[in-house]
Amino acid sequence: MEKVILLTGASAGIGKATALELLRAGHIVYGAARRVQKMDDLRDAGGHALALDARRPEDLERAVATVVEQQGRIDVLINNAGTALHGAAEDIPLDLARDQFEVNVFAPARLAQLVLPHMREQGSGTIVNVSSIGGEIALPLGCWYYATKHALEAYSDSLRMEVEPFGIDVVIIQPGIIKTEFEDRTAQELREISGATAYGPMAEALARHAEAQLGENSRASDPGVVATTIRQAIEAGKPETRYAVGWTAEQLLELNRTLPDREFDKLVMNTAK
Repeated sequence: MEKVILLTGASAGIGKATALELLRAGHIVYGAARRVQKMDDLRDAGGHALALDARRPEDLERAVATVVEQQGRIDVLINNAGTALHGAAEDIPLDLARDQFEVNVFAPARLAQLVLPHMREQGSGTIVNVSSIGGEIALPLGCWYYATKHALEAYSDSLRMEVEPFGIDVVIIQPGIIKTEFEDRTAQELREISGATAYGPMAEALARHAEAQLGENSRASDPGVVATTIRQAIEAGKPETRYAVGWTAEQLLELNRTLPDREFDKLVMNTAK
């Protein structure tokens, strides 16, 4: 069944792969992102490109209004846009942390508020929040990113119970290590923010680890595996509440859920030496 979909962060990585996957499946896709010029392939495939900065409430309102005005309905919201921030908690300026929450938590929450009246009127709908294995796991030198993803998952769990009586599903996607430009600045950011501080040795070790994970011999998964999972979730009659997908996702989540905290800490910190 054809669905009308609004997808944020559609100009690259998981978002672009998902937009193209959903278009191939016959859905009506509105891809939203700041870099509209990078969505020509989405347009060529029959999709719609919307300019959207997740930090601007007026952009969020305009995006939802455009979809509803042009299609008369909105069946799926995919909150995929996000940013990452790497550095020691002691070193990161709090204005950067606040911005991280603005993009990764408050923008998805506002979009949900905007689409829910339409979904309730229809008696159906799906909200997909793209989280991360970092929605359950916290690693060193990424506290604010992990904090936003933990917050997004808690928000999603509450929202799921609230909207279920109206026929609306809420789905969390937990990608593992995915080969996208999202992580391109990880090593550079670690060095810039914490490379010359008390956390310098740890930052350098993790920067080198990030470079190895995402280098030429990387085992990171293609974003297409996440796109396929998202399509399966929105096409399912009754989707799962969480989907872990991509390299190391299920393994790391299982370790985190079963090991005592300090044992998991030791496992992680061996990487940061």
